[in-house]
Amino acid sequence: MTLSIRPDVNSAAQVVSSLSTQQLPTVTETEMLQAVRTLLIGLGENPEREGLKDTPKRVVKALQFLTKGYHESLDELLNGAVFTEDANEMVLVRDIDIFSSCEHHILPIIGRAHIAYIPDGKVIGLSKIARICEMYTRRLQVQERLTLQIADALQGLLKPQGVAVVIEATHMCMVMRGVQKPGSWTVTSAMRGVFAEDARTRKEFMNLVRHNTNFHS
Repeated sequence: MTLSIRPDVNSAAQVVSSLSTQQLPTVTETEMLQAVRTLLIGLGENPEREGLKDTPKRVVKALQFLTKGYHESLDELLNGAVFTEDANEMVLVRDIDIFSSCEHHILPIIGRAHIAYIPDGKVIGLSKIARICEMYTRRLQVQERLTLQIADALQGLLKPQGVAVVIEATHMCMVMRGVQKPGSWTVTSAMRGVFAEDARTRKEFMNLVRHNTNFHS
């Protein structure tokens, strides 16, 4: 099969140049399975033993799922769920569980995203905010880029008064290896429009993110 990286589309109507798409060499699933077998042998394991016989197949299937965001686009994701509304107050979806993979070690990034925007005539289905988040997390990522991609996608789609994204995550590459610091959290933010320009709006967002409501577990 041919693997290609989908361009990051910031607007459902935006046309990106062909230079934005990188065409990768053709790789068959058999070659992918063999690559995992070779890796197991390199680690000193026997890929023919009972517990590892199906491991190459499972690893390939898992990695395809964890990177399925490369083969999704905002157009497909939205499916027309942008609506005209007079709303002009903050819309916040917080505590969105996220699972991504660090592009340096292909180890898990686990955390939560808090995403807000202030409409300017257009709103988006709430579930689509979580789906946009998931599309970008299902790629090999660094947290800084992930945060910016989500913010820029919403800004491009809705042209709102502003967008705010905060991601809090723990990186298994810092927990399981390297400095081995469990309990450490990385926090990144991206502010667009009024969230970047107006300190009071930004403060309101941060207060809502921190606030524990009675119905929140």
